[in-house]
Amino acid sequence: MLRRLVTTLTVVMIGGIVLIVALLWMRLNAPPAPAFPETLALPEGAVPLAVTRGDGFIAVVTEDRRIFILDPDGRSIVDEVTIGMPK
Repeated sequence: MLRRLVTTLTVVMIGGIVLIVALLWMRLNAPPAPAFPETLALPEGAVPLAVTRGDGFIAVVTEDRRIFILDPDGRSIVDEVTIGMPK
């Protein structure tokens, strides 16, 4: 019984190492993420808290509880959403 346990443990450990190497290989060979533009078109006085890139847009959350949706180049504001949460 001990021999079967050791053999099973060896097989599981080898499988785990193969899985880790395969995941690292896939992750490291993935294409790089697109770069953010150097500047973003935000209104005067808007201080960004968070910036994220979506499929075809850039979203910027500001300190004054607004979300600006910008075009992929970051040059013009497409939409503005005000967050109605209490402070």
